[in-house]
Amino acid sequence: MFYDYHMHSNFSNDSKADMEDMIKRSIDLGLKEICFTDHVDYDLDSDDSFGIDYNKYFDKIQSLQNKYKDNISIKKGIEIGLQKQIIDKCNNDINKYPFDFVICSQHAINRSELYFGNFFLDKTQHEAYEYYYKELYDIIKVYKNYSVLGHLDLVKRYGNYGKVLDDKPFDDIIEAILKQAIYDGKGIEVNTSCYRYNLPDLTPSRHILNMYKDLGGEIITTGSDSHNPAQIAYNFDYIYSYLQSIGFKYVCSFDKMNPQFIKI
Repeated sequence: MFYDYHMHSNFSNDSKADMEDMIKRSIDLGLKEICFTDHVDYDLDSDDSFGIDYNKYFDKIQSLQNKYKDNISIKKGIEIGLQKQIIDKCNNDINKYPFDFVICSQHAINRSELYFGNFFLDKTQHEAYEYYYKELYDIIKVYKNYSVLGHLDLVKRYGNYGKVLDDKPFDDIIEAILKQAIYDGKGIEVNTSCYRYNLPDLTPSRHILNMYKDLGGEIITTGSDSHNPAQIAYNFDYIYSYLQSIGFKYVCSFDKMNPQFIKI
């Protein structure tokens, strides 16, 4: 049975999906457990800052947990978009509410969203990748209120460069990020949105996944990053078999921010 730990609903600005429709599809797919991880992204230079009415969010999840308790386990998560200048604000959010699971993602740098491309305009592709990874490393040296790093090499998705650079020139900074996460008792996710964006590798790449395993990383979750029911648990059969093939014995679910290890 699969666990989808990266799902969005209409509590996220970029999704129109009703939570209940996401749950029904997950039940149809035979999923054991899901976690809603709707977006929170503050202080962006666009008009698309993503906030959530947390009280409504938790009330809705609680209601659906009760309704579907005999069919599927539903967890309370969030995908928090970190930037250096909002670390305290993000910490306050996570401390205030009873999350099971928190994805730490970097969607923007210095208020500039990767999605819109302005971040890349004055940089070579190598400079953009290096800047992204160094910024993420600086954040997680300070910010500890999370469960896993979301789509760790997200920078590859954007920039309109026409190709994706190899990981190896960035091995030192990627290794530093992974070591910090492992030291802090955190994990990473495998995010199957890579298929929707026609990326040439998994997200993060197989190279990064193997590096994480070789460094002793054990906490790993699987997430579709779904924004509608059709995307839920996409290609998870392959992802679980691949993780097993490179030596992972478990994937993780979370309860009250504590990882639970589930044998693959």
